[in-house]
Formats: sequence, structure tokens, C-alpha cells
Amino acid sequence: MGALAHRIRLGWKSIRTFISQGMVDPLPVRHALKGYSPTKAGRDLKAALDVALVGLPQGMAFAAMAGLDSIYGIMAATVGTFIAPLFTRCSLTVSGPSNATAFMLASFFLASSAGIQANPGVFVPLIVFLAGITCVIGAFVKATEMLQFVSRSVLVGYITGAATLIIASQLRYVLGINDVNAGSSFFTMAGAILNNLHLVQWQPIVLGVLSFALFIPLKKHFKFLPTFAIILLVMSLLNALLCMPWSGAFFTDVRMLKDFTMSDLTCRPPDITEIGGHFAELFPVVIGIAFLSTLEQTVMSKTISAKTGEPVNLNQDTFAVGMANIGSAFTTSLPCSASLTRSMLNFKSGAATRFSGIYCGLMCLGITFVLASFPLISKIPHSVLAALVLANAVSLYDPKLLRICFRSTPGDAAVLLITFVAALLLPLHVAIFVGVVISVSIFLRKAAKPELVEYTFDDKGTLMEVNENASRLPQISIVHVEGDLFFGAADLFRKQVARIAEDPSLAVIVLRMRNARNLDATSVCALEELIKFTREKGRHLIISGAGREVYRILKKSGVLQVLQENCAEGESNIFLFEPKNPNISTRYALQRAQKLLGTKQADISIYTTETAKQP
Repeated sequence: MGALAHRIRLGWKSIRTFISQGMVDPLPVRHALKGYSPTKAGRDLKAALDVALVGLPQGMAFAAMAGLDSIYGIMAATVGTFIAPLFTRCSLTVSGPSNATAFMLASFFLASSAGIQANPGVFVPLIVFLAGITCVIGAFVKATEMLQFVSRSVLVGYITGAATLIIASQLRYVLGINDVNAGSSFFTMAGAILNNLHLVQWQPIVLGVLSFALFIPLKKHFKFLPTFAIILLVMSLLNALLCMPWSGAFFTDVRMLKDFTMSDLTCRPPDITEIGGHFAELFPVVIGIAFLSTLEQTVMSKTISAKTGEPVNLNQDTFAVGMANIGSAFTTSLPCSASLTRSMLNFKSGAATRFSGIYCGLMCLGITFVLASFPLISKIPHSVLAALVLANAVSLYDPKLLRICFRSTPGDAAVLLITFVAALLLPLHVAIFVGVVISVSIFLRKAAKPELVEYTFDDKGTLMEVNENASRLPQISIVHVEGDLFFGAADLFRKQVARIAEDPSLAVIVLRMRNARNLDATSVCALEELIKFTREKGRHLIISGAGREVYRILKKSGVLQVLQENCAEGESNIFLFEPKNPNISTRYALQRAQKLLGTKQADISIYTTETAKQP
């Protein structure tokens, strides 16, 4: 019992050490109060106003993208924007709703059961809350580091597929085909449009085309202006004029957005009791949204930090996006993550500190109270907002990135295409993980092929690489092991060395493991089998150039003891790498090999110059 308790204490200590290395600050905003001046406050207020004018209309567009009422996007642009700066490390990123998470939510509801589809007011806050909890846990266990395994090809394929789905989902609103069941995949949406062309109305098309036409020049030549807000205002006024009797009143039947009232702004906790009955459906989308939120937050943090010079702490930023989602879940809100548009606008508008995001959230809250008190949202035509969503989706296509991913390697092209097709056929929270699995599988296939280069002596006693035309004169062979020796590479490593050991002319194999990395239990077992196999063949195996980590793993696993069997006092079959003399371990290994053979006839040449080929 004492030994077990000791192991439990050691395990708990290791867990605490691992978590503490994540360096998550519970409230970093307190450090920004020191030295905060009126000058900085003025810069933050100006930037906050610029971002608020963009953030609220964008939030409405993202809510429409998710198939939800405008209030969901408005509250995400308010609450999430306010909370995230309290906890983030990168002070100028602006959080709120995003197109990726919004459409993932839409894709989930389209493919979910009738009970979930009928109650978005219950399940949206629950999903946002659970995604936030997942992000917070991920920050403490440093799960952010796993994002390095998500290739750019997966993201490009996912974003391109999501943009295509957004276009298919919103096009019918521009055409005036409103109350039609369009399904959850690209092909069902396209089919719904084709099958209902008789319902097309020209009025929504006119408003949508004009909105799209305004978006292009404003976005291209007037990037500093709040494009979404301007177009919504202009097109709403135009629609109001076209509804007048003197203009023919042709636009009176155009579908408008739905207003919200003060009662919709009530804060209430997510209904956690619904988890049990719908866990299987909720779990994938919660993980998907947490994954996307974290990914967008870390990418944006790296981008802004590169411009401001701030240190990057991705675990802290993951913690911030988690807290933003937890707070937003108590309101009627979409999932939150860092926004490229709003973050870059915040930076370019001259924001000085994280208080710009806090001020932006407060401004959005004030505007929200105004919108809840006056029927202004219902003055906006649905087709105008749909056209803006379409325009935003078109801007997600990046020909440059598509060309790079297609032309770099066949694996990148395959990952992009598979992720894109999966996004068109499957719910997005499934499609992105299909892409990740394919990407990681290709990476593992590449990493699971360690490079083994065999060296021997020629008839002049010079060390040379063995090839098909070279004969092995002496009985000593040096094998360089290059690459990762994790579970995926262990079997290939064992087979390759065993094949070399089959040569009847060999007596000693020296494994030079200077560049062998990431040993695990599988590769250690394979190494133990090799040691025993060579001994059964009457041969010896020596390790040279091993790093301290390799030595530690071999010692703790007990394989070092197997390797050192039959060694007399002062003898060894393993020689560690010495940074001051990189080749000395190989020299010692060769001397040990000659001693095992009982001969000193072969010359030993150790090359130490940078231009010489080193063993």
C-alpha cells in the first residue's frame, strides 16, 4: 500500500507540474490598469466605436448564417467581445461570432433530431456553454499544442467547403424562396432551389443584387468604413421608399428580419438537464465548435502578436475564448472566437490596450438596448442580409492558398479535396475531423518511415556508406537511425535492422541514435526484440550517440539492463552523445566492437570538420 500511495503522489505531482507549465493567468486584465492614461483611453474608445459599427451587423449576418434570429449574433458581438479581453494574453484581438462556428451550428441543427431543431433557445446556449468548458479544460491541459497537427490543407478545404455551403444556403433567400426544407448538404440545398424555381420573386433579387454590388467597391476601396452597417442602412431606406404608394408599392411583400424585445435579453443559465438525453448528438458539435473557436483564437493571436510584439501564450488565449463562451451561454448568443476582420480593424484603428474590446462590448450593449426598444431590425429586408452573407462567403475563397495546397504535394491536394467533399456531404462538425484524421494519417505514414543509413569500412579501412554495389569487408557495421521512433515506426525499424543483422558476414551492429526521436513503449519493445534477435544470431548490438532522453527511457523501461547483459565491470554497450565532441561516442562504440571481436586491425577514422561526412 505504501508503494502504491507513493506512486499516486508522484503521478499527481506530475499532473500538477504539467498543468502549471501552461501558465494560465486567472485575470490578466488587472495588469493593464497600471499606467492606463486618458490618451490610451481615447485611442481605445475610437477603436471600440469603429469595431462596434462592424461587429453588430456582422453578428446579425452570422446569426442569419446559422439560421437563427438576429439577437443571437448581436449578443455574441456584445457579451463575448466584452468578456474575452479580461482573460486573453493578446490584448488587441476582438472576440465575438464567426462565420465558421456559426455555420457549423447551422449544419448541426439541419442534421439533428426534431427535438433539438424545435428548441434552439434551449440547445444553442447549452452547446456554447459546453464548448466554453471544453476550451477552459483544454487551456489547463495544454491541448492547444495539438493544433500543430492540423495542416493548412485541412483549413483551406474546410473553409472552401463551408463557403460553398453558405452560398447554397443563403442563395434561396436572395431568390425569395424562403419557407422551403433544403436539407443539410450542398446537394440537397441546390436541389431545393432547382425544384422551387417557380417560387422565385424579383423584388428580393433586386435588393440582393444591389447589396452585393455595393459590397464589392466598399470592401475594395473603402476598407476603413463599416461596410455591413452602411449597406444595411442604405438598402433598408431604399426598400422603405420602394414600399411607398407613389413608387408603386411593389416591395411591400418582401420578407423582413424579426425584431427582438427587452425580454429576449434576459440572462438565464443553460439547461444542463438536457445533456443526458442528447449527449450522443451534442458531443461531436461541442468538440467541433471548441476546436474551431480555439483554432481561430490562436491563429488571430499569432497574427496580432506578430504586429504588436507581445509574447504569445496560446493556452491563455484558449482560456479566454472558453470564458467568453461560458459567459455568452447565459445570454441568447452564438459561439465566440477571435475575428480576423474585427481584430485587424481594432489594431489599425489605433487601439492601445485590451480595454478597446471591453469598451466595444459596452457600446454594443448600449446599441442593443436601443434596438430592443425600437422596431428597427424589422426594417431590414432578409434578402439584403442574405446577400451580405453571400458576399462574405465569396470572400472566403482564396485562390492563392488553393493553388499552394494543390501544387505542394499530392498528400496536401488529397487532404484538401477530401475535406472539401466531406464539408459538402456531411455536417461540418464531422467534416473538419474527417480532414484532420486524413491529414494526421498521411503525416504518420511519412513519420513512420525512419531513415536507416548503414556504414562500414572499405578495404583501406575508411568508413563508407553501404550501397548495392559495395561489399561489406569487415565484421562491423554502423547504422544511422534518423527520424521518429514512435509506435507507427517501430515495426519498420525492427524489420530493417533485423534484415541487416541477417548478413552472415556481420558480427557487430552499432546503432547510432543521435537523431532518433520520440521513443515510446512500442519502439522500446522493438529495440529489446532486436537485442535478443542479434544475440540469437551470435551477433552483438551496440548503441552510440544516444541522447539523455533515450538513455532515460531505456533505463526506466528495463531495456538498458538487457542491453548491458554480459558486460564486465567497466564495460558498456551504450555510449551517450557528447555535444563538445559529437563523434567520440562512435569512436568508443567501435573500440568496444573491436574488443568484442578480439581484433584491433581495422583503422578508425573519425571526421570532425563541418565539410566531412560524419558517421
